[in-house]
Amino acid sequence: MSATQPAQPAQPAQPAQPVQPGGTQPKVTEREARQVAEAAREQDWRKPSFAKELFLGRFRLDLIHPHPLPADEDVRRGEAFLARLREFCEAQLADGLAARIEREARIPDETVRGLKELGALGMKIDPKYGGLGLTQVYYNKALALVGSLSPAIGALLSAHQSIGVPQPLKMFGTQAQKDAYLPRCATTAISAFLLTEPDVGSDPARLATTAVPDGDDAYVLDGVKLWTTNGVVADLLVVMARVPRSENHRGGITAFVVEADSPGITVENRNSFMGLRGLENGVTRFHRVRVPADQRIGAEGAGLKIALTTLNTGRLSLPAMCVGAGKWCLKIAREWSAVREQWGRPVAQHEAVGAKISFIAATTFALEAVVDLASQMADEDRNDIRIEAALAKLYGSEMACLMADELVQIRGGRGFETAESLAARGERAVPAEQMLRDLRINRIFEGSTEIMHLLIAREAVDAHLSVAGDLIDPEKDLGDKAKAGARAAGFYARWLPRLATGPGHVPGTYRAFHPGGHPDLSTHLRYVERSARKLARSTFYAMSRWQGRMETKQGFLGRIVDIGAELFAMSAACVRAEHLRASGDHGREAYQLADAFCEQSRLRVEELFGRLWSNTDDLDRKVVAGVLSGTYAWLEEGVLDASGDGPWIADATPGPSTRKNVHRPLR
Repeated sequence: MSATQPAQPAQPAQPAQPVQPGGTQPKVTEREARQVAEAAREQDWRKPSFAKELFLGRFRLDLIHPHPLPADEDVRRGEAFLARLREFCEAQLADGLAARIEREARIPDETVRGLKELGALGMKIDPKYGGLGLTQVYYNKALALVGSLSPAIGALLSAHQSIGVPQPLKMFGTQAQKDAYLPRCATTAISAFLLTEPDVGSDPARLATTAVPDGDDAYVLDGVKLWTTNGVVADLLVVMARVPRSENHRGGITAFVVEADSPGITVENRNSFMGLRGLENGVTRFHRVRVPADQRIGAEGAGLKIALTTLNTGRLSLPAMCVGAGKWCLKIAREWSAVREQWGRPVAQHEAVGAKISFIAATTFALEAVVDLASQMADEDRNDIRIEAALAKLYGSEMACLMADELVQIRGGRGFETAESLAARGERAVPAEQMLRDLRINRIFEGSTEIMHLLIAREAVDAHLSVAGDLIDPEKDLGDKAKAGARAAGFYARWLPRLATGPGHVPGTYRAFHPGGHPDLSTHLRYVERSARKLARSTFYAMSRWQGRMETKQGFLGRIVDIGAELFAMSAACVRAEHLRASGDHGREAYQLADAFCEQSRLRVEELFGRLWSNTDDLDRKVVAGVLSGTYAWLEEGVLDASGDGPWIADATPGPSTRKNVHRPLR
């Protein structure tokens, strides 16, 4: 997905760039690329946002505490489905499904049929269209459960419902589109989302697939899409394509629902990866594919906004499966470390191993707190959660990988050994190395870590750009800059003094989080409040220092976002611990886990604060310049390159396919 650059004021959308001869991507400048991404952003904040306030130095605990709760009917419906899904997954596990998917690199058709019969394709679809109508909270719990059976199944269901046809139609579709497609999506039709191209990843301004109007009632699609998750088996596609600007067409990147078996569509390759071996991901070519105009979602040019808005909640599915991975890592670490002995005692009792187990346990608790809190806020729709969902995706994907890596280390040589090999020599088939491989893609899926840093940073500084953006825009005239200066003076005169002191400096604040006999979580909340103000001061200082060059300081911006992620996770962990205590459900243990996580998190936050101003960013840029210029080419001598000399990026010239169609819809 696209991410807006972090330190540029909003600009009007520019005319769509023409596709170059031969089907290559449009040539766009860096500024034009930023403008396309900026135009796709939701510009307004109509509802409060805990995370946005956090980046502004305002710790709005009232927005998340007391912990929001689901309605009784939502709980009843959700728990009933989870019970049926667990029974199904346990039966599949007993039949060896997980090992079979890893071995055959494919989800069996009968498994998909079973999921369809359960209603798993329609978990988030309204019952009036044949769906289950689950809340985001229970949808995520279901993904965590099914993902523990096989991450590939979790990816199939998530890609179908979180970014595939159902969610965009739910939010932006016409009633006729909902009536036509949602019942199919709820019961039989698998969907996929197609944005990425061979030479277009997070920079959608260069999108080359075109949708040329054919009269008033149709468009003709031409182009190639890469990494189409579910694309190999999909029945319905959401396709992003560029409509050329013309007299009767505003043009721009536009979303369409497309039947996957339409003439001219060819799935040219089923891609293979280091993990998620059952993922049905492919390369899809469109050649003169005629799509009726009534299958366009939203207006022309609204495609990226639709995609980004869909992802505001869609991104929560990925960290939900990371929660499931953390729970599994903790279970294996506990059981293995209790029976494996070294030097006369279980390895769990050795501090070096125990620290890893504590990290896995505390982080799993916090990550579940983040996902549950963000999901419940999404269900209530009282808050704007675009930053919270992005932070959950960023934090979950990074921390899950760390937890899996620590599990491999705890298991030692057995962690590096495949489950099949372990079973062949008579040991428990623990797929620790597979878990690590499967999780690695999450740091790239739905916005890489680097892109998420930029996307979140842009939202985090939105208030600053709203009042002072014209001051750092080189294209604004003196009059605009003068007006911006006046707005900025008023804003900062009110805002900056409030960053000097606050409740975090007052002992006894948040005393509700220090019940008798439990760890004192109020100290951690006071730390979050103080750190939020420090974070806001650091951001302001950086903007004052670098101004228009702020967008180039991606190392700094990444650390700012990582600090915010840790503070959000600490807040969620404390709120969840208090919720569990108040409900009488593992309160003491929850407080201890939250306390451990916050202590660990505070160490990371302090390190990140230190690295804001003491780092190797400038030196790194010099080294990179030397690498790219060939200055250090001598360092590469003495090795062989087995990758050969083929093209780095495959040819994506529009035209008829010359390859066999590997599309195989599941029935």
